[in-house]
Amino acid sequence: MIDYSPFWTTLKKSTETTYSLINKHHISSAIIDKLRKNKPMNTTTLNDLCRILNCRLDEIAQYIPSDEDQTL
Repeated sequence: MIDYSPFWTTLKKSTETTYSLINKHHISSAIIDKLRKNKPMNTTTLNDLCRILNCRLDEIAQYIPSDEDQTL
């Protein structure tokens, strides 16, 4: 499972807020909701968040093994 809890820590340390992500950087509220609920999103969006927050991908997302992962 991809977990976005590092995003929230990174966001708190930055000068940005969810409000500024939506209104200044045009990140949709649906993306913010996906981050809250650990839902899948595309790598372009992750790239945009890294650029906006000036951070590495591991400061936004992490992989956590889960029994709910689909069988390969």
